[in-house]
Amino acid sequence: MTPIAIEALGLSAGYGGREVLQDVSLTLRAGEILCMIGHNGAGKSTLLRVLFGLHRPSAGNVRIFGDTLPGFTPAALGAAGVALVPEGRGVFPDLTVEEIFGLALWSAGVPKSGQRERIDEVLEVLPRIKEFRTRRAGTLSGGQQQMVSIGRALLTRPKVLLLDEPSIGLAPKLFQDLIRPIAALRESRGMSILLVEQNVREAFAVSDRVLVMRSGKFIFEGAPAELDHARLMELF
Repeated sequence: MTPIAIEALGLSAGYGGREVLQDVSLTLRAGEILCMIGHNGAGKSTLLRVLFGLHRPSAGNVRIFGDTLPGFTPAALGAAGVALVPEGRGVFPDLTVEEIFGLALWSAGVPKSGQRERIDEVLEVLPRIKEFRTRRAGTLSGGQQQMVSIGRALLTRPKVLLLDEPSIGLAPKLFQDLIRPIAALRESRGMSILLVEQNVREAFAVSDRVLVMRSGKFIFEGAPAELDHARLMELF
C-alpha cells in the first residue's frame, strides 16, 4: 500500500469570520503529483497556507507521513520534509541569488560542509540559475525569480513540495521548461508534489490526479484524462 505523505481531514478555515474552506479533506500519496485547480477565490491558496502551518484552521487536522505534528508551524513542517513555493515568488529583491540560497540553508540548519552539495543539486535540476546567481533578485525576470523561489525550496531536500501557481506571469514554454524537471524529482527522489495551477494543459501532463475546488469545497477528484474541455467548462 502506498504511504500517505499528507492527509488532511475535515479542514475548515477563513478570515475575519468569513469561511473560505468548508470541511475539506485531502490525501497526497508518497511519490504522487496531485494537481488542484479552481476559479480565483475558490480557496486553493488558503488550503496550501493551512497545510504549511501559515494559517490556523477552525476545524480539522493534518497528518504528515502518518504523524500529527505537536507544533503545526512552518518550521515544524520544514523539519518534517515539507516545503512551500508561495504564489508571487517571495524572493528578497535586494539580495543576490547566492545570498538568498545562503539564507535558506542557514535557516534550514544545513552545516557549511554540506551547503555546496545542496546548491549543486539545485543547479542540476535548474541549471539556468548559474547564469544569474550573482545578480540581485529584484533585477531578474519573473521566470528567473520563479526558478530562484523553487530552488530555495529544493535546498531543503523536501519530501513534499507545495507549489502555488508557479506559472503566473510566465510564457507557456518557460513554464513547461520549469515544471518538467520539477516533476522528474518524483521519479528520482520519490518526492510528492501538490500543484495549484491554472495552466491546465501543462499541469495535467505531469499530474497523476486532479482535484477541482469550487467555493471552498472539492467538487471533482479523478485522473487528468477524465477532464476534457467540455467537462472542465461544466465544472467551472
